[in-house]
Amino acid sequence: MEPGNDTQLSEFFLLGFSENQPQIQPLIFGLFLSMYLVTVTGNLLIIMAIIVDSHLHTPMYIFLSNLSFVDICFTSTTVPQMLVNIHTQSKVITYANCITQMYFLLLFSGLDIFLLTVMAYDRYVAICHPLHYMIIMNTRCCGLLILACWIIGVLNSLLHSFLVLRLSFCTNLEIPHFFCELNQVVHQACSDTFLNDMVIYITAMLLAVGPLSGILYSYSKIVSSIRAISSAQGKYKAFSTCASHLSVVSLFYCTLLGVYLSSAVTQNSHATASASLMYTVVTPMLNPFIYSLRNKDIKTALKILLGSVTRSRAMDSPS
Repeated sequence: MEPGNDTQLSEFFLLGFSENQPQIQPLIFGLFLSMYLVTVTGNLLIIMAIIVDSHLHTPMYIFLSNLSFVDICFTSTTVPQMLVNIHTQSKVITYANCITQMYFLLLFSGLDIFLLTVMAYDRYVAICHPLHYMIIMNTRCCGLLILACWIIGVLNSLLHSFLVLRLSFCTNLEIPHFFCELNQVVHQACSDTFLNDMVIYITAMLLAVGPLSGILYSYSKIVSSIRAISSAQGKYKAFSTCASHLSVVSLFYCTLLGVYLSSAVTQNSHATASASLMYTVVTPMLNPFIYSLRNKDIKTALKILLGSVTRSRAMDSPS
């Protein structure tokens, strides 16, 4: 095929995971609309509770509020487009919208990973160096860590997006997914994708394995420090400060690993798309529940927030 850039004429078809079962589309629409509303509401409550309660203006909860914001954005990148496609019974997404969606997916998924790594470092400093915690994790340090997460995330997303823009797409293309996933889009190109594949593998190693190694190292030090505590109450208190984060990390990485293992083991693209739901939709929805159920400070702040909202409504209502 003669090389040429036909991308301006291209549009993609997001096949999703039930194109052969149109009768269950209304059920899927209701299910994902409910999950999306729960995700946005839950994460917004976490953010508002942290803002309202001055006792939560600490590094741990500053990082948590950023994670909740990223989770809202992450889910909003995929679910609304899918809901529109189901409602209009159209699976078409334009080339420009597909590239835009892919960019923000890469950005917010990367930010999820980086923020979880930063939060692991925060717990490491809090438990292993408690006397120097406020000195090390000062406001400037927190700001720089969050800024670094955003800079690396943006650069990684721009790199992959620009490499996709150089590819040629010559016909209308079918993506066996419910969103424009990088690997799926690249492999639909009719031009050479060797450079794209190499960059995907290299960045995956650097930006996935690197942060995971940092998290594992942090928790190995945390476990060593907890084991050195003599009293059972002291061990429980130390572990309880990082139990929520450890649960979220385990959920995120286990689902992410499940997606790539399922894509490697099976050739069924629908099974891979279904597995992707776990880390793109289910994990962001469960994060607020994990933090609110396992964290006494968050539960207290949520009670204060909901109590103040109830009182304000009672005052505004006519007697």
